[in-house]
Amino acid sequence: MLAAAIRKLSRPMLMLGLSICLLNGMPARAQNGDSKPEAYDPALARSLGADERGMRPYVLVILKTGPKKMAAGPERDAMFKGHFANMSRLAAEGKLAVAGPLDGVDGWRGLFVFATGDLDEARALAASDPVLIQGEMVAEFHKFYGSAALMAVREIHDKIQAKAP
Repeated sequence: MLAAAIRKLSRPMLMLGLSICLLNGMPARAQNGDSKPEAYDPALARSLGADERGMRPYVLVILKTGPKKMAAGPERDAMFKGHFANMSRLAAEGKLAVAGPLDGVDGWRGLFVFATGDLDEARALAASDPVLIQGEMVAEFHKFYGSAALMAVREIHDKIQAKAP
């Protein structure tokens, strides 16, 4: 139900909603007149590529069902094994901030958030993924401005993941 409602939103509204959701976890700042929060860490901000607002540009990629669904079997298994290996490689290189599956309703299968604001660079990064190479999925690219804290997700996730996929 939620996925159907989201798809009915215009793209700007969808991007605004996603931004709000991603920023919602950011701690509130006291209204003390100081423009810098007490816990501001300039070294951390620099390491995450943050601007003065703690934000940075990304490219959001929506993965949708493509024209060439591969039948179940060893070839499909190998394609998805390569898909997961590619995501792991891009994340380890600091190029993929977040990725994950969607519910598949209306062909929406997954998303990438690339750590670049450049659409051409994001297209080149996505082009290395076996599910896109094989046509199992197609990609839709959108510029996105969000919290630089997304760049810390992998490190935190590694600490809370009890079992590797």
